[in-house]
Amino acid sequence: MTTAISALPTVPGSGLEALDRATLIHPTLSGNTAERIVLTSGSGSRVRDTDGREYLDASAVLGVTQVGHGRAELARVAAEQMARLEYFHTWGTISNDRAVELAARLVGLSPEPLTRVYFTSGGAEGNEIALRMARLYHHRRGESARTWILSRRSAYHGVGYGSGGVTGFPAYHQGFGPSLPDVDFLTPPQPYRRELFAGSDVTDFCLAELRETIDRIGPERIAAMIGEPIMGAVGAAAPPADYWPRVAELLHSYGILLISDEVITGYGRTGHWFAADHFGVVPDIMVTAKGITSGYVPHGAVLTTEAVADEVVGDQGFPAGFTYSGHATACAVALANLDIIERENLLDNASTVGAYLGKRLAELSDLPIVGDVRQTGLMLGVELVADRGTREPLPGAAVAEALRERAGILLRANGNALIVNPPLIFTQEDADELVAGLRSVLARTRPDGRVL
Repeated sequence: MTTAISALPTVPGSGLEALDRATLIHPTLSGNTAERIVLTSGSGSRVRDTDGREYLDASAVLGVTQVGHGRAELARVAAEQMARLEYFHTWGTISNDRAVELAARLVGLSPEPLTRVYFTSGGAEGNEIALRMARLYHHRRGESARTWILSRRSAYHGVGYGSGGVTGFPAYHQGFGPSLPDVDFLTPPQPYRRELFAGSDVTDFCLAELRETIDRIGPERIAAMIGEPIMGAVGAAAPPADYWPRVAELLHSYGILLISDEVITGYGRTGHWFAADHFGVVPDIMVTAKGITSGYVPHGAVLTTEAVADEVVGDQGFPAGFTYSGHATACAVALANLDIIERENLLDNASTVGAYLGKRLAELSDLPIVGDVRQTGLMLGVELVADRGTREPLPGAAVAEALRERAGILLRANGNALIVNPPLIFTQEDADELVAGLRSVLARTRPDGRVL
């Protein structure tokens, strides 16, 4: 059945919500859900809906808006760039000044030896490119059998053909089967989930499993391992400090590339420009997006070492291009966004306010359903459990819904994890408001996930 556009409501408020239900497909939302919250404006860490209700954005939308909402400076930069040169492709010998300036800026911010930049429109595109680069790198070195990609269960890398293929949640493979061939999933280094490691040290277990997997598949058949430095979709699950250095050392001893998915962790979220600085490990390929423009314009960047770039570009060129790679307006906004992050010392704010918020969230551990609280910079997670002894997961969807309805606070729940990734401009007062709202809801949450 089709609906004529002229028959659809076009009035503000409830009319927009009805129009949304009639026309818009929302990611992950059940078709049986009638409720809609239509946002119309934002400023700082706050957004407002069609009824004028204000919400505290405790998730920076999706871990994106580092500098907060409503930055007039970024709007002016976009308008000025559009009036001068809104967009041109970067295929062949063509470039634009903003793309060149941003590439040089990113190389300067990134850990050595990441010296080459490929622009995308977002994180999933970036991971698609990273996977292409990894396989092509080995192919052009005469090792075409190296097609396998190692990932981790509970990893999120996007929903494209390749990025979805290395995402470690079964729901993203429904109806597709293994959408990307030659992928193997490893145990995620989630220290709180100690049942995963058979009583062993987390890193020792993961390294033994990685070594066994490499031997089983054959190192001569493996192109790369992809991983988030800190796993975002399960609530800021950070590995032990020795995990990434030991993983990188083992991979490189076999000539296997390391792809770091810094789509969430990049551009200050961990208190460093990149989580590579936090862990002291430089990948061969680093994927970034989200915070590069704080979401004001879709954009992303993949950074590689010179060694990788030399192979994937070479005499033949890199056979992959997007229409909007190096989009001039997106690059201009990214440059201005990075200026704000530097000028306002938002990396320091992520560290100081993040530590304060982590300490305040840890106070919620007196509630029996709070199993674990995790914090690195302003990347935090609260894991809910029905039973602390068994660590049985407690669904968090009703908690997030009640938090929005009763306390005017927006954050996401994925499974039993509450994902707390506020803007980097978050204040201690914002943190106190968030913790008070969470306590008021969690204190009324039953072990089955219902909120009274």
